[in-house]
Amino acid sequence: MKTLSLFAILAFTAQAQAVFELDPSQSRAAFTLGDVLHTVHGSFKVKRGSIQFDPSTGASSGEIVVDATSGDSGSGARDKRMHQNIIESQKFPEITFVPSRVRGTVNANGESKVEIDGTFTIHGASHPLTASAVVTASGDRLQTKVHFVVPYVQWGMKNPSTLFLRVNETVDIDLDASGHISWPH
Repeated sequence: MKTLSLFAILAFTAQAQAVFELDPSQSRAAFTLGDVLHTVHGSFKVKRGSIQFDPSTGASSGEIVVDATSGDSGSGARDKRMHQNIIESQKFPEITFVPSRVRGTVNANGESKVEIDGTFTIHGASHPLTASAVVTASGDRLQTKVHFVVPYVQWGMKNPSTLFLRVNETVDIDLDASGHISWPH
């Protein structure tokens, strides 16, 4: 009887979860780094991602994984410096976000604005992070635009500023992710 009850609880819990499976080919992480002369824009490729969340409590789990080695700003010299000296992508080839809570309501149809709490891991260190997100759901498709700021210098990465070039000590990240969502029954 206890086994049947445990199975029933686990089945009910699984049904209470919405599951968002990212499509890496339809997702990307863009970055913006300001400096005194111009703003640097670039992107990273999303490797994979799956997020499970309980719409009634906001409890979340899963992971979004970005390929740190794919960072591209359009300048070979700048990218080489970023990969070798700043994010050290050969040593730390993945950047991850593990959600723990969605604050706000994700509507099954239409647009929703939520905050996502979780842990962001970059350059071998994990940091608590809250990201704002605009989520648009339509049937079994979900698109999300997530924004957050990474204080990379505060988190132990080198500032690429030189005598004549001064860049911000934070970088804006915008994750555009699309994929399939399964809503709880």
